Amino acid sequence: MRISSMLMLAALVVVGASVASARTLVHAGVLIDGIQSKPLLKRTIVVENGKFVEIVKGFLEPGPEDELIDLKDHTVLPGLMDMHTHLNSEMSKNNYIQQFQLAPADYAMRSVAHARRTLRAGFTTVRDLGDDGTVVRALRDAIRDGYVEGPRIFTAGKSLATTGGHADPTNGFGPAIQGDPGPKEGVVNGPADARKAVRQRYKDGADLIKLTATGGVLSLAKSGQNPQFTEKELEAIVETAKDYDFTVAVHAHGSEGMKRAVLAGVTSIEHGTYMTEEVMTLMKERGTYYVPTILAGVFVGEKAALDDYFPEIVRPKAAAIGPQIHETFRKAYKAGVKIAFGTDSGVSGHGENAREFGYMVEGGMSAMEAIQAATIEAAKLLRIDDRLGSVEGGKIADLVAVPGDPLEHVELLEKVDFVMKEGAVYYRPE
Repeated sequence: MRISSMLMLAALVVVGASVASARTLVHAGVLIDGIQSKPLLKRTIVVENGKFVEIVKGFLEPGPEDELIDLKDHTVLPGLMDMHTHLNSEMSKNNYIQQFQLAPADYAMRSVAHARRTLRAGFTTVRDLGDDGTVVRALRDAIRDGYVEGPRIFTAGKSLATTGGHADPTNGFGPAIQGDPGPKEGVVNGPADARKAVRQRYKDGADLIKLTATGGVLSLAKSGQNPQFTEKELEAIVETAKDYDFTVAVHAHGSEGMKRAVLAGVTSIEHGTYMTEEVMTLMKERGTYYVPTILAGVFVGEKAALDDYFPEIVRPKAAAIGPQIHETFRKAYKAGVKIAFGTDSGVSGHGENAREFGYMVEGGMSAMEAIQAATIEAAKLLRIDDRLGSVEGGKIADLVAVPGDPLEHVELLEKVDFVMKEGAVYYRPE
């Protein structure tokens, strides 16, 4: 019985992947390593025990015990990273009623499919910025332990909000069922609540903090951009987050909420729709990252034109804020704000993450800069660039590959057909 149980566990640990042999040689026709500004031609990437051992010029001949992966007609890149996802859900016109129809287990089952699509799209690491506090944490652990297939997840758990603000879980409910959620549910009012909410996220097993510094597009509330935290509340969150070694990601559309958050010392601004030059200057001075989520803006702008997709209180916000994000990206990039790749997938469809690259290039970025935003810059934002984000000896062996040249045709990043995570192959050309 004990031997049988051990065999079953071993099978679960490699679900969906082919385990790397003692040494794997990857022949890369072109390598974009995440660091250098130009691609490298004809490289052999040596992988052993889930890590890159060395990157060698030319194509090494494999030994009798080596596994060879031939990607000579591909461009090989580090595993891609998306810094803004919501794996527990996916937007549809039924979303608002489903919160009363679905159980956490329903969301969990759907999140497994979303995670698999995300990994097979080439995204081996993601930040998940808000769910009910349980589903994505469980998904993160299940992926880590080999029960299901998906990207490496850094989760914020339940986002922090103020009463009635974006991410108050009872927004739009009738008085009979609104209640008065507090720090445990991620709703804070005052610095003491703010500290308790951060500590609760630590207790819940979160990896970082997410807060909603302004109104939002999809919440059932009138304003999409008013500031929703005081300076002292933000300072309390950031100060407490530092005690627990948390980074702080901030949803923000309006400029005043952004300014307060940047001055408080947060790590990243998400969306940033009405970012002003003053805010851009502050972000540059303080090293604050910008995560644009242009894809989500395009998605909600398109859906706002449909009569029956969004509730009426949401439609004008989606119509106004959605298209503006692209122009904000253009200005922020030109101003020199640090940018990390993020899509807000879960608004748009999971597995479509790479569409963001095209919008970034349209906004003025080179394809190489956009790739670096989704590799080494994202790793810096997560503070894991010593382990991930580039193809270098000693780092974790996450690789993806696409046929052709994505520097000339960035849309090829939407056609990933090879995925390796930690030295194990999850997806490869037939």
